[in-house]
Amino acid sequence: MAESTTVVRIIEVDGLSNEPAQQRLFAAWNEVYTSASRHLFGNEHSGFTVEEMVGRRRGSNHQFVDRAAVDGEPVGEIDPAAVVGMMSVAEPLKDNTDTGLLRLAVLPEHRRSGVGTELLRVGERVIAEHGRSVVQAITEWTEGNADESGEGFAAAYGYAPAQTTIRSAMPIRRGEHDLDHLRQLMAGDGVEDAAAFEIEASVDDLPEAWLGDLAVLEQRMSTDAPQGDTTLEEESWDAARVREELRWALDSGRQVITAVARDRLSDRLMGFTQIQVPPTDPTLAYQQDTLVLREARGNGLGLRLKACAALELIKTSDEVTRIRTWNADDNTHMLAVNADLGYEREGYLRVWEKQL
Repeated sequence: MAESTTVVRIIEVDGLSNEPAQQRLFAAWNEVYTSASRHLFGNEHSGFTVEEMVGRRRGSNHQFVDRAAVDGEPVGEIDPAAVVGMMSVAEPLKDNTDTGLLRLAVLPEHRRSGVGTELLRVGERVIAEHGRSVVQAITEWTEGNADESGEGFAAAYGYAPAQTTIRSAMPIRRGEHDLDHLRQLMAGDGVEDAAAFEIEASVDDLPEAWLGDLAVLEQRMSTDAPQGDTTLEEESWDAARVREELRWALDSGRQVITAVARDRLSDRLMGFTQIQVPPTDPTLAYQQDTLVLREARGNGLGLRLKACAALELIKTSDEVTRIRTWNADDNTHMLAVNADLGYEREGYLRVWEKQL
């Protein structure tokens, strides 16, 4: 590792503060992550809005510790332009209570100067002081390039790759031929016993009757979806947690589209998918969780659910031009579903783990 040539002070950041100085600092802290992602992906970066980051911190599923690396030895109010690095620790409160999720970024012009190393040291110390022993961190890179942050930084500090996911995007086409294709996929054309399942959708709300089954589906996401070599345990979900996840998305200005597959015989939900559209870029939608219960697989429900959600998105969001998603590289079934829908590969995300 290169010796530090940037003198930084690590300071606390409070995204829930009502003080204008803290709000400006939090915005600068958040912009560091966006700038780092923009350096990789350009306008297709994976940064979040301030409102989304604040919304996450208002929830009860995680506790957060946020720190900023400030260039020099500032006196008085921090100049947002002096923020050159960011670190966030998210600690699950309802499950996986031995794990800390570490996110850090450094402005490109301040890399290889010790800033990332100092932020990593602080983050690991916070996680250890809170009695947690597993650290998870993520890196990203574009198609055709190498995972420089992971192989050149995380690995050097004892992190091991635990799971690799593929980032891809589906272009939205509104021609009648394209819409007909999606309608056929949603209907399950060519699928035996397609009529045994009803595909339904809801926008910006969840029917009360769905909540119990959605909690089961979300919990099964942590056991039935590919987890690679991560050490995460089964999550704990109930109707209140489902509602809370919806509330933070709506409060941050996102549009939320949820599609479900109902078994007509048992009246149970056997699969679901969700798409969210952020307010700051209404041309981009994010594909969230998708799961079909193991006992209902083999009926083409994953494809039908995603087609239904895409059609609902087209109907309610005139500006959306693409849907972005991430899938484990060994999730061959869902990758095949995405190929049928026209998803195109953009890059990768990798989870790294370290035992403290």
